[in-house]
Amino acid sequence: MSTLRVAVVDADRDRALMIVDGLKDAFDDIDVIVIGDETGLARRIAEARADVVLLDLASPSRDALEQMAAASGSMERPVAMFVDRSDAETTRAAIEAGVSAYVVDGLEKRRIRAIVEMAISRFHAVARLRAELAATREALSERKTIDRAKGLLMKARGLSEEDAYALLRKTAMEKGRKLADIARALIDAAELLR
Repeated sequence: MSTLRVAVVDADRDRALMIVDGLKDAFDDIDVIVIGDETGLARRIAEARADVVLLDLASPSRDALEQMAAASGSMERPVAMFVDRSDAETTRAAIEAGVSAYVVDGLEKRRIRAIVEMAISRFHAVARLRAELAATREALSERKTIDRAKGLLMKARGLSEEDAYALLRKTAMEKGRKLADIARALIDAAELLR
């Protein structure tokens, strides 16, 4: 396993050092970067090239959550957030910002490894779901494109749906292209001829 790079965001030096100690006790091969304030957080996290972000805030501000959303969106990574107190709105905003683990009043040195591993695990589970959703959306979009192209062929050439599909498929095989690409090209050509 390669070195785990962790960015610790904490304005309180003593808490940050406790987290760093906990990380070094829990992981054999770790590189920790401490970020002492929220200014330019997204940029600083990106520059740190961290694999995981641990964000320790007494009470996260809207600005800090927006910075986390920016940091998570540009280079997705697991984020664990430690807060002293929370409310429903802050929790929802943290989840929307991409926080993988949201821990209220639970920052203890002995729990850091479990929280980091849980954040990484949850992050990967959500990433798999996002990938599956994107693939499903793409497949649905391709299916609609193919159906539209079949309709054009059926109307223009008087083909049955089965024959229109067979013609699209044959053309895709002959051209060495995806069926959806051939369908898209047919739709584009039909729109030019209108």
